[in-house]
Amino acid sequence: MDDLETRELRYFVAVAEELHFGRAADRLGIAQPPLSRAISRLERRLGVQLLDRHRRGVTLTDTGRVLLREARAALDAVGAAARRTRRAGDPKRPLVLASKAGASHELLRQLLDARASEPGAAPVEVLLCEVGEQAGLLRDGSADAALMHHPFDDLAGFDTEDLCVEGQVAILPAGHALASRDQLTLADVRNVPDLPIARWPRLDGSYPDGPGPEVHTQSQLAQLVALGETLLVIPASSRAWQWPEHVALPVVDAPKVTTVIAWQPSSHSQAVASLVRTASRLCGTPPELR
Repeated sequence: MDDLETRELRYFVAVAEELHFGRAADRLGIAQPPLSRAISRLERRLGVQLLDRHRRGVTLTDTGRVLLREARAALDAVGAAARRTRRAGDPKRPLVLASKAGASHELLRQLLDARASEPGAAPVEVLLCEVGEQAGLLRDGSADAALMHHPFDDLAGFDTEDLCVEGQVAILPAGHALASRDQLTLADVRNVPDLPIARWPRLDGSYPDGPGPEVHTQSQLAQLVALGETLLVIPASSRAWQWPEHVALPVVDAPKVTTVIAWQPSSHSQAVASLVRTASRLCGTPPELR
C-alpha cells in the first residue's frame, strides 16, 4: 500500500530535520518510543531504509533525502489547501498581494488607489516580504497574487501577466568615487575591489561564491551599502528604499527586468482576475483572462 498519512510525513520530517529521535519527539510533543515505531513502520511499508541509526542520532540515506524533499512539498500542499479553503469561505476577506519590500512602490500605490475607487472591488492587503519569498507565499496559500520580477524570481508553475519592463540601477555609497558618474556599465560594478556586490541566497539557501557580503534582508543590505561595504544592481523601481547615504546610477547594459503579476493557475477567483485586469490596465497591457 503506497498511501502515506500526513501524520507519518510530519513525523519523518521532524526526525529528518533534527537528525535525532529525542529532539524530534520533543518538537512533536510526543514520546520517543512511539515516534521510533512509527518511522520503522513507515520504512517497512515503503520497503526502503530512510535513516541510518547510530548512537548519537541518525543520518539520512539517499532514499531518505528523496522522501524529505517530497514530504515537505506534500505537507506544504496540504497546508496551502487548508488555507485557501478557509479563505474562500470568507466572502468579505481582502485579497492578499505579496511584493518584495521596497520594490514596485509606485505601481503598488497606483494599484491600491485604483482598487479603492472601483465599486464593489475586493480590498487589497499588501504582504511585504524579502527577496524571493513571493513564490513561497503563493504556493502555501498565504497570498492570492504577487508582484514578481523576471528573470530574478521563481515563476515556475504560476500564471503570470507582464506589467512593465524597466532598466536597472546600481545603488552605491554616496561618498564612493563611482558616485560622481552619470551612468555605469556591468563591467564597472563588477570590478570595484573595495565595493564587492552583495550576495543573496539561492533557492536552496546556499550562497554563490564571491567576496561580497551575504545578505538576508533589504534593511541589512541598505545599511551595508551606506557603510561602504557593498553595492547592488536592482530594477529602477526598487530604489524606493534608497537612503540619503546612497546614490542610484543607471547601469546601461544591464538586462531589462519585467515586472509581472503572478497567481496560482488553479485559482478560479473572479476577485483575483479583477485584480490582474486592474494592474494590467494601469500598466497599459490589458490581458486576455480566461
